[in-house]
Amino acid sequence: MTILIPVLFLMASTAGSGAFPSGSRQPQLAASGDTVAMTFGAGTSIYFASSSDQGTAWTIPGKVAESTTLALGRHRGPRVAILKSAIVISAVVGGKGTKQADTLTAFRSVDHGKTWTRGGVINDVPESAREGLHAMAAAPDGSLFAVWLDLRSKGTKLYGSKSTDGGMTWSKNVEVYASPGGTICQCCHPTLSIDAQGRIHAMWRNVIDGSRDFYETSSTDGVHFTAARKLGSGTWKLDACPMDGGGLAIEEDGKVISAWRRETDIYLAEGATERRIGPGKDVALALTTKHETYLAWTRDGGIEALTPKSAQPVAVAKEGGFVTLLALPGGVVLAAWETHESIECKRLDR
Repeated sequence: MTILIPVLFLMASTAGSGAFPSGSRQPQLAASGDTVAMTFGAGTSIYFASSSDQGTAWTIPGKVAESTTLALGRHRGPRVAILKSAIVISAVVGGKGTKQADTLTAFRSVDHGKTWTRGGVINDVPESAREGLHAMAAAPDGSLFAVWLDLRSKGTKLYGSKSTDGGMTWSKNVEVYASPGGTICQCCHPTLSIDAQGRIHAMWRNVIDGSRDFYETSSTDGVHFTAARKLGSGTWKLDACPMDGGGLAIEEDGKVISAWRRETDIYLAEGATERRIGPGKDVALALTTKHETYLAWTRDGGIEALTPKSAQPVAVAKEGGFVTLLALPGGVVLAAWETHESIECKRLDR
């Protein structure tokens, strides 16, 4: 279902202009039909903007909420989902009586982003989301699922929670994955993808026997998860956290497609089969309705992409970082990234 959001004030999708607050960082995108929602952070505030024409023009960003602290930077920051009855944004903000961003919280709008109210707290153990890295996605049935790096016990684990009422309340937290090595990678962001059948897929960087490789698990109910399986065929022996997550998409037949960094290179994988793309970091992935795969990443301070129309990576922007991709109906792919303390957007399918 397409949610129509009125565009009252427009800004060019490729302009990092004064339309964005100073210090705008870490954009994230979601869509319903031709409508696109964007959230990002600036300072300790969360912002929202929308487009009703597949990202060609956007509303002037409005403030969702302001907190004493906001997890922002290095893939931290708010996430957004569009439901039939609400738009929901999640973010790790300062909890009551705390001086750090440690509380994964939902914010809701039932009037297409004009006004916002605080929803439920997602992590049910205080301060356990203080690493600030999380992902949230919407399922076809209108439910939401979130995962985050959790510190409620020794070692970093992947925890999750589900909402069936548009982010107002969240289920008892479940342990999605705990590494036999004692911890997963401590500051690489997790990724979520919910397929057309409603199956939840989560991806994270693991730590096993000195290797920091990506793993995936899935669930039909958000409570019971399959045994974790490694993605790609190679391995990265590393005694440190690279602070770099990856992208995840699911084909109609259930095939898992992922992209991530190993050492100084970007890789694209279908299950255990991997292909080296080239130098880069902070990769994002999108899979279109035409079954075409798009990648975008940072290299040498700028944004590069690999599209079905290009046999080799092409330059998208001379300067920028932390790109995110979104596949829209009709094979449209929209990219957004931060640059010069602002946000820029561009279609990659043209």
